[in-house]
Amino acid sequence: MPNVSDCPQPLNGPLVVALLYDQLCTFEFGIVAEVFGLFRPEMGENWYRFASCAVEDGPMRAHGGLRVTADAGPELLDIADIIIVPGWKGADAAVPPELCDRLRAAYARGARLASICSGAFVLAATGLLDGGVATTHWRYAETLRSRYSAVSVDDASLYRSHDRIYTSAGSAAGIDLMIEIVRQDFGAVAANSVARRLVMPAHRTGGQAQFLERPVAKRDGVEISPLLDAVRSDLSRAWTITEMARFCRMSERTFLRRFTEATGAAPGQWLTHVKVDAAKQRLCQGREQMEDIAMAVGFGSAHTLRHHFRQTMGISPAEYRARFMNEQVRLPV
Repeated sequence: MPNVSDCPQPLNGPLVVALLYDQLCTFEFGIVAEVFGLFRPEMGENWYRFASCAVEDGPMRAHGGLRVTADAGPELLDIADIIIVPGWKGADAAVPPELCDRLRAAYARGARLASICSGAFVLAATGLLDGGVATTHWRYAETLRSRYSAVSVDDASLYRSHDRIYTSAGSAAGIDLMIEIVRQDFGAVAANSVARRLVMPAHRTGGQAQFLERPVAKRDGVEISPLLDAVRSDLSRAWTITEMARFCRMSERTFLRRFTEATGAAPGQWLTHVKVDAAKQRLCQGREQMEDIAMAVGFGSAHTLRHHFRQTMGISPAEYRARFMNEQVRLPV
């Protein structure tokens, strides 16, 4: 058993193991190491243990020309509590059958599995995502969908979960997922503490459509992004399809097509998400009345706010506020 922590105090929390491979995605691995491998004395002795394991033989290099050496070999997966795949070599890169076998065995004994970005292809190769919903970077979504038809691919979410398996979208979405895992394990205060050190928000919850704008080419001198900025800056305005199309100087038919290309969602879906997201921020900032929040974010009434919030988040605004304002760290101090 390797030394799985460089911390000056012994830890006995969940063992998080990140995969190392040749052509390692440096940033994705750094995300995992930063969240789970950084010394955090304020969290106590039950904080995570962290280690890396090599899933192939031979010298390994990471993006940027770095040479990497693992703490252990693939046998470390046999005792890991959480296994994270920090990206992968590419959508077309084969996943070693031995790795799939170890991941399946780890899952069968109760381990959690997670991936960042293209790492979803590794988890999909195990068959464990069959019948479930997964996400990946939107550039890879169609390839994942066509290659693993038993997996429902959601290319509009920051991250998704299927039983004890988690997948995240592009690299930065991996930070959101790692913070969410911390929140599930140790509560909102711990997640907030980790997020603050990363200078990241801690409240972007997965499991629902969180639409990401795609970078699309500018056409005919017109683009969608100025509209998106304008809507976010004035949510209380009545943004109808006609009004938005006029803002972009397009016909409604052209606007609907261009908007969906740019955001991955219809205007109404996207607008509802943005309003809910704005409501989430206000709910966590203080004790503002529901009617006031509803008016500020453009829902018009507390009833409408509650309806769309529950449809999007799966819980009521009041439940969300209580969960993220009052939840305590479940670590002994």
